[in-house]
Amino acid sequence: MTPERKIFRRIGPDLRREAMIAAMLAIIAEEGISAATIRAVAARAGVTPGLIGHYFDGKDALLSAAYAQHMSDLTRATCGQDAHTQGQSAAARLAEFIATGLRPPVASTQAVTLWAGFLTYVQQGGRMRDTHAATYAEFRDHLQGLIADALTEAGRPAATADLRRHAIACNAVIDGLWLEGGLLPEAFGADELTQIGLGSVGAMLGLDLTAAHEK
Repeated sequence: MTPERKIFRRIGPDLRREAMIAAMLAIIAEEGISAATIRAVAARAGVTPGLIGHYFDGKDALLSAAYAQHMSDLTRATCGQDAHTQGQSAAARLAEFIATGLRPPVASTQAVTLWAGFLTYVQQGGRMRDTHAATYAEFRDHLQGLIADALTEAGRPAATADLRRHAIACNAVIDGLWLEGGLLPEAFGADELTQIGLGSVGAMLGLDLTAAHEK
């Protein structure tokens, strides 16, 4: 009998690259980053290891792309509320951004576990550190813009340097709650972290974000 041949779908280069990144993320989520070898990724994505080399010049490049994808996905999911808050007050838009970032699917065990799996590689520098810096700046800069609008709306426009400090501090609060909520979801009540986040960031900025979110 003739051996059965594995059928590969003909897809464009962008989709094939996305499939490799998705395979990498799936393996890390299920088995840990040590299991995400080029051979394992190739098998999951339905490609040959050699084809991965055509798109990425080594495992580090693929890891960096996967990390960038994961972090950008989280940022886009958090910012996704923007379209639904058009026409609302600037304070309400900021409040919704915070609330979205502290609820599933952004705040979840899988999201935090994936993020944590990359940390060792981030500390080693190189591409992963550059990716971390870029994705951190993307999130922080969006938050800074929302803060600027909310403070201006409240009649307290702030200088760029002050807005940067506000964004860094508020981001740290959101990140801390996101981390604990993902690692110990059973330790918190329904929407407890959201309320803490709104209250804490609101206190830092002198805004009643809890009331803004309820409107």
